[in-house]
Amino acid sequence: MNFASDNVSPFCPEVLEALSREAANNAPAYGSDDVSQKLDAAFSELFDTNVAVIPVATGTAANCISLSALVSPYGGVICHHEAHINEDESTGVAFFTGGAKLLPMDGPTAKLEADALDRFITSQVDRGVHSVAPECVAITQATELGTVYTPAEVKAIGSICKSRDLRLFMDGARFANAVAHLECSPADITWKAGVDALSFGATKNGAMAVDAIVLFDTSLKSRIEQARKRSGHLHSKHRYLATQLLAYVENDVWLKNAGHANQAATALGEVLCQHGATLAHPSDGNELFVKLTSDLAGRLRDAGVMFHAWPSLGADVYRFVAAWNTDIGQITQLNSTLG
Repeated sequence: MNFASDNVSPFCPEVLEALSREAANNAPAYGSDDVSQKLDAAFSELFDTNVAVIPVATGTAANCISLSALVSPYGGVICHHEAHINEDESTGVAFFTGGAKLLPMDGPTAKLEADALDRFITSQVDRGVHSVAPECVAITQATELGTVYTPAEVKAIGSICKSRDLRLFMDGARFANAVAHLECSPADITWKAGVDALSFGATKNGAMAVDAIVLFDTSLKSRIEQARKRSGHLHSKHRYLATQLLAYVENDVWLKNAGHANQAATALGEVLCQHGATLAHPSDGNELFVKLTSDLAGRLRDAGVMFHAWPSLGADVYRFVAAWNTDIGQITQLNSTLG
């Protein structure tokens, strides 16, 4: 059983079937095809507002290209120190923005808190051209530690951004898991709460290789498209990115997949705790951060379970990630295997 990441999962049947259908014919390139032209309408319906959608093949591209339109080369992006853009994307933000600096701050379980954010902004010393002024706030939904911002929490951060004249970006690599957990409208934790742009993850949750940049400020579309082309992320066979996204959101496949992953994570957490593990903190989505004894960690590995140590939370903390195709029956069998 591989709980190392949800990136290890295959793409789901709905995406495979859609790609197979689309593979039968020629079509115009670079997004001029009929399938690509349906994206804006499909996502506008999903978010209950007019949006612009720009597909890219990776989450790093979605995050960094988005930020390139939200912050200047000499501006700052406030984020949690655990944020993916800070910990896992090399110097991608600086590269795509032409030099913008990340301004990391603390917060419980990888979440920014509105009051702390306001104090952090106030604490930034303005030394004119010698300093970096914040221009954008980036939050992750669900967070890198498996927790989820409520609509009220996002709205509070959005209000701070509005009062400070800052843009608000949301890294939504596991956005589906957050919505499935909250059982809310996608609008409630995005544009209604003040989010300007969202990277809408699909690859981790059943797509082959695509994430979407969703712009609630549609005036940014041409700038994003230019940045995508310049950075080498405009696919000539654009329709295959669009096909994945349409299949992903059609009939709520994205929520079905995420709901299953969340359920599997809950089931796994219950099994691990029955055998002496404890959760480092409550999990809202499909990621678990668990304290294990060395004996239990060894027994799990002997049983063929794959997972990663997470030393930033402690020497005895490990991460387990469930996916859209995780077999809950195997989790039940694991309980018997561990005795």
